[in-house]
Amino acid sequence: MTESIYLTEVKEIGPEVAEFLEAGLLILFQTGAPPELAEIAVLHDPATRREEAPEPGDVLEIEGHEFRITAVGYKAWQNVRELGHAVFKFDGAAEPELPGQIHLEGSGAENLSEAVRPGARLKIRAAR
Repeated sequence: MTESIYLTEVKEIGPEVAEFLEAGLLILFQTGAPPELAEIAVLHDPATRREEAPEPGDVLEIEGHEFRITAVGYKAWQNVRELGHAVFKFDGAAEPELPGQIHLEGSGAENLSEAVRPGARLKIRAAR
């Protein structure tokens, strides 16, 4: 079995999440985020959170959809651990564009609207 780096469950979906997915972005905030942030984000409750950040090659899995991580910004995992906040960008970048972003393989985010729903599980696991 591969190591679970992060496991969380979706609680609520902000009204603008579908638009962001179409643009290749998935934004997470822990439940209790301010309303202006909740509008653009998936609100979630983390169950498992490893201390060390994921690395390129590790995999984000959302309800059977898998995306390989290509780059991790130097502040991204600190934001996940401390705030429950993550910005996943589906662009395949090999270098982080911004310090708080986690980049993933470039396509498929636009197909996640139905998978990203209350009760869905998001998992980051170590590369096999």
